Amino acid sequence: MKEVQFYEFSDFRYFLQTEKRLSPKTVEAYLTDLNFYGIFLKEVQQVQSVDEITETHITRYIASLKRKEMSKTTIARKIIAIKEFHKFLFTEQITEKDPAKWVDLPKSEKPLPVVLTKEEIASMIDSISTDTPLGLRNKAMLETLYASGLRISELVHLKTSDIHLREQYITVIGKGNKERMVPLGQMAVVALRNYMEKGRPHLSKKGGNILFYNYQGNEISRQSLYKLIVETAKNVGITKEISPHTIRHSFATHLLEGGTDLRVVQELLGHEDISTTQIYTHIDKSHLKEMYQNTHPMATRNKKEEQ
Repeated sequence: MKEVQFYEFSDFRYFLQTEKRLSPKTVEAYLTDLNFYGIFLKEVQQVQSVDEITETHITRYIASLKRKEMSKTTIARKIIAIKEFHKFLFTEQITEKDPAKWVDLPKSEKPLPVVLTKEEIASMIDSISTDTPLGLRNKAMLETLYASGLRISELVHLKTSDIHLREQYITVIGKGNKERMVPLGQMAVVALRNYMEKGRPHLSKKGGNILFYNYQGNEISRQSLYKLIVETAKNVGITKEISPHTIRHSFATHLLEGGTDLRVVQELLGHEDISTTQIYTHIDKSHLKEMYQNTHPMATRNKKEEQ
């Protein structure tokens, strides 16, 4: 009968060091995790042999970790150690089955995207000078991004035939080559009209139906647009970590804050699955909590009492 004393398995330690080539620190962490795993099985589940371990025993152990409010990263590391251990026992024919084979790792928490405030967006747009064709272009691009929530890749590939200023909408070819119609606000319409009438003719040196040209007369690149967003934010004193999707994230968040239905936001963003759009509900809830704390009479009274 094989007692559950995992820290005595020198062969497994050797396997981690040579076959898996893990660092000494990681090896010790795995063996420590397995030690506690073994104690739980023996003392709580009354398991006396590794042959007796089932998937149910493992899930009960994982549940005990969750009750201790361990982070998902820590729990994932412990599960990986357990899975590697049971796989090793099965491969080496020490056991006849691998009870951890179908045990899933916890889903990693996706960090909430960085969002700019309405005031920060406005300050960025207002800071752009329109005295030059490039300035007219830059303002039109930022206005369009914020008004439509387009991906940067979608914006740079726009054609003049995609723009319908009189009807105030644009036609976008998104992921999966799917077409969608996105409305435009009045400010974006004005910026686009000014650019198309006064700026674009000076940039379209080679002709064609590209909407946004660079100074050489070619289609502007995603990298150039991203650089423009970062530099414009920096110039107005915004210190947040900006990503290529920051304006898009802000567009979606501000719509939800204003009461727009999630399904409508999903359609505007061109998301195939609404679960992709739901990340913005977490941001919106944070906003609602902040608003509640700042405006509800009981919340504000409690704040005054603490001061």
